[in-house]
Amino acid sequence: MKYRQLGRTGVWVSEIGLGAMSFGGADHPVFSAIGGLGQADTDRLVGTALDAGVNFIDTADVYADGESEELLGRALGKRRRDVVLGTKLLAPVGPGPNDQGLTRLHIMRSLEDSLRRLGTDHIDLYQIHNWDHVTPLEETLAALDDAVRQGKVRYLGASNLAAWQISKALGLSALNHQSKFVANQINYSLLSRQAEGDLVPMALEEGVSLTVWQGLMGGFLTGKYERGGKTTEQEARRVQTGGDFVPFDEEHGYDVVDVLRVVADRHGVSPARVALAWLLAQPAVTSVIVGARKPAQLTDNLQAADLTLTEKDLAELDEVSRPAPAYPKWIQDQFNPARIPAGNRA
Repeated sequence: MKYRQLGRTGVWVSEIGLGAMSFGGADHPVFSAIGGLGQADTDRLVGTALDAGVNFIDTADVYADGESEELLGRALGKRRRDVVLGTKLLAPVGPGPNDQGLTRLHIMRSLEDSLRRLGTDHIDLYQIHNWDHVTPLEETLAALDDAVRQGKVRYLGASNLAAWQISKALGLSALNHQSKFVANQINYSLLSRQAEGDLVPMALEEGVSLTVWQGLMGGFLTGKYERGGKTTEQEARRVQTGGDFVPFDEEHGYDVVDVLRVVADRHGVSPARVALAWLLAQPAVTSVIVGARKPAQLTDNLQAADLTLTEKDLAELDEVSRPAPAYPKWIQDQFNPARIPAGNRA
């Protein structure tokens, strides 16, 4: 396993992180299809990850109504110190009007609940799960900074925020001498490259780590599906949930998978391993979070950290998956060469 720095901190996290969304929820209407794993299976997956050198594990208070945190906390046990442990908050965790959001009230309640479920006295990376359109950002950042000052949180992060939202938060935190976001957890894959428009440049400019969720697009990029939706794995998440959480053009997706298979055959590895290795080759990406139901799936994913794609591999994958440039990038790119004297151009 290889490690990369978390933002501009001195903390190192594994290039492949373990996602805990499949832990718990056997009787849950949603999470039973995503995983529904019990304690024994959770212990097995966590042990496999830690033994392979994974030191970054991510969960959320909303996963399986908190059961994911409980199972993960028990699975870590005495190995808690070996892990940079992340969890998230914002989504509804109860029926009340204040059981969600990023108010000071909900942040403090959620933090204490997560600490109790995880069986720990601190969270290493506490992340807001989305943007709160109601609560003033100043209130959210002040409450999060208090949690750091209290010693209950080590570092702060976000998930699913736009580049301008992260930038605004960083500016407010600097102005008020508060702890800053060091990471942003985003959706990014060969079939979902919108992050390259603003989020990647922002992360590079501000020194914010990008951690990636659903880099395999719910299993589609593993190559287990054929055109027409056929698959030999009827328990696959896409089959169980009856669709894709992240929308994409399916026919285009199969074109990407075709090239993934070519590159995978060239290296003698699985398409999934290639898809994850492609992510690790992208700027600003610090860790790719993978989820699994079975140790064999996890073991294959973990080996993506050891796969180095060639320039030819990367060029082929980029060509088949590259989206049309969004405005204003396409027009800025047109003017960029004009700023460099002709004799100085490479």
